[in-house]
Amino acid sequence: MHLRPPFDAIRGWLIDMDGVLYRGRQPLPAATDFIQTLQRSQRPFLFLTNNATKTPQQIQKRLASMDIHVPLAAIFTSALATAAALQEQAPPPQSVLVMGSDGLQQAIQQAGYTIVEQAEQAQWVVSGLNQHACYQQLAETTLAIRRGCPWLATNPDLTWPGERGELPGAGAITALLVAASGRQPVVIGKPEPGIFQQALARLGVDPAEAVMLGDRLSTDILGGQRAGLRTICTLTGVSTREQAQAHTPPPDWIIPDLRALLRD
Repeated sequence: MHLRPPFDAIRGWLIDMDGVLYRGRQPLPAATDFIQTLQRSQRPFLFLTNNATKTPQQIQKRLASMDIHVPLAAIFTSALATAAALQEQAPPPQSVLVMGSDGLQQAIQQAGYTIVEQAEQAQWVVSGLNQHACYQQLAETTLAIRRGCPWLATNPDLTWPGERGELPGAGAITALLVAASGRQPVVIGKPEPGIFQQALARLGVDPAEAVMLGDRLSTDILGGQRAGLRTICTLTGVSTREQAQAHTPPPDWIIPDLRALLRD
């Protein structure tokens, strides 16, 4: 494992956000400087996040508040990847019961689908993190799954890094629905290869020329490795150095924070 990534040898960057650029509402060290460095050097990059709760517009606004200014095209969420996967499997019109927040609701609707709330109306189920889910929504989602609706889940993250610590993620919602329905979803987000293939196609970069920069070994690093990318694990999120070194195989590089990526 090299001590420092060869910045000039990397043609394309896939970059996670939670735990990499910020933690909760708190920007992480050198986040703005690092993105500005990529922009000045005209290095293609794409923010690749399993967070399906926010729309690209909401994410863009949040980044701008941290002095990170990027076009909407630079933001690719698991909600967008899930909507694209749904279009491949079942082109609209279809009725979809969505257990998720604004980002997922908007992505599915803009892809041409009708969103329904009752299990009996649903032809498909799509689930993600819903921080305001109530029992009735969980019940309708469970009933739709149990009656045989095909089921896509945005990502498997059991937790996400908040300012106070690890909080329940989309994978925790999935675990509840699996327990209640007895069925397993098709997962779209990291570490599954589909989201990486979609992201690389957007960048126009081959896997061997790209790198995945993230904090979570089970999604960012594992997914990048499965997709044939080199990987950088930053220790500002959920993974420790000991965990990263013990990962099989380990990331290509382990860095304390984004300052390690800035050229002298």
